[in-house]
Amino acid sequence: MDFTVFIASKEAICSECGENLGRHAWITLTPDKDVVCLSCADLDHLVFLPSGDAALTRRSGKYSSLKAVVLKWSSRRKRYERQGILVEESAIQRAEEDCLADADIRVRRREREAQRREELDQEFLRDFAAHIRKLYPYCPEGVEESIAEHACQKYSGRVGRTAAAKSFDKEAIDLAVIAHIRHAQTDYDVFLNQGVARYEARQRVNDDIAKILSTWRGES
Repeated sequence: MDFTVFIASKEAICSECGENLGRHAWITLTPDKDVVCLSCADLDHLVFLPSGDAALTRRSGKYSSLKAVVLKWSSRRKRYERQGILVEESAIQRAEEDCLADADIRVRRREREAQRREELDQEFLRDFAAHIRKLYPYCPEGVEESIAEHACQKYSGRVGRTAAAKSFDKEAIDLAVIAHIRHAQTDYDVFLNQGVARYEARQRVNDDIAKILSTWRGES
């Protein structure tokens, strides 16, 4: 099941969290046409792959357990035009290995990693990771850095970009950690891809998330 993400052409406010997303936000729409940000839609862990390489796009989509098509309105052509897809990072890497020679893979990955670094405030990222480690001292080594980097990227309105996160609010950090566990360590994305409603899919994995959180806090 493919999802659709729109790049908004005007001011947008998420109908679930109330966040003012501004113009050019990446959003989804409910059946009633209500705006939902990628964070609330549970699509913010996916990575954008621009259009241009048909083979890479096709294979990345095949390998990703969850995929969204990104569309943008063209005022000149009066229609939505495809900009690329959102897929899992691991799917892009696997597709690259299928498509490209080793040297080309390294070049492409360096370019993508450089772009990611440009999107991140490195000092804030380190502080955010340190606060994750403080709250979850038993999480696996390096996981806090991965969560912080993902949560703090700019384009999708992720948890780490909010005002609460910038003040290292415990609730904001908890949300970032829970989002990571939900996507990386449960079958949540598989359920979404099968067409299970988002709220039901969350209910199915809540117990698994709670157990992992307890372990990472050192409570079990």
